[in-house]
Amino acid sequence: MVDLPVNAFKKALKEGRPQIGLWSSLCSPMAADAIADAGFDWILIDTEHSPNEPPDVLAIQRALRGGSATPIVRPAWNDPVLFKRLLDIGTQTLLVPFVQNAEEARKAVAATRYPPNGIRGVATSTVAGRFGRIKDYLKTAHQEICVLVQVETVEALKQLPEIAAVDGVDGVFIGPSDLAASMGHLANPMHPDVQAAISSAVGPIRKAGKAAGYLTSNEEEAKKRLAEGFQFVAVGADMGILARGADALVKRFKE
Repeated sequence: MVDLPVNAFKKALKEGRPQIGLWSSLCSPMAADAIADAGFDWILIDTEHSPNEPPDVLAIQRALRGGSATPIVRPAWNDPVLFKRLLDIGTQTLLVPFVQNAEEARKAVAATRYPPNGIRGVATSTVAGRFGRIKDYLKTAHQEICVLVQVETVEALKQLPEIAAVDGVDGVFIGPSDLAASMGHLANPMHPDVQAAISSAVGPIRKAGKAAGYLTSNEEEAKKRLAEGFQFVAVGADMGILARGADALVKRFKE
């Protein structure tokens, strides 16, 4: 028999340890292999704003295996069918986009639990269960599944205490770009009003005993968020690193 894999990211959140992450949108196992040993605590495999499908996610998760980072997958939507496909290929942490209220958060949690505690569909020979080799996988899988919900609108911020209080939600991620758009500041998450709203979110999340998350490529802002108590912070994106690195390299030669 095979042991149920420990979710190092979920364990770190429970222990209150800060987790530094990287967004991955390149849809490439080779790129994932290149960043796997960089030292990040978590790497987000995006399927909402990147053309990743479950076979791509499976290959990228395998490329990250053995590296320092726990893979996290963002589904395209809060949809139990999408969750089921990702969970069955071994994804243990989901970042659920556009959660607007506690009921939507409860639905997200339910989609990650087998009956009678949820609605996850049952399959007995999956990657996640090591093809039936993990003893009692159907009864124990939830212990290592981590549910992160994304709050990214003014309406969701109003519901933040209730969302964070939902049993089974392990963390709440504040999405800066969509929040800025919701506040009337499209493409300007650094607007003072948006920044103030983000700072105000960490208190209710931590009061509920949950971890707060964030994404920024601004180094000073990332340090500020960590100092405020945000526990899992992505400090860049592989797509941005490639694009900005390429821009900088050609600029040095063409000027």
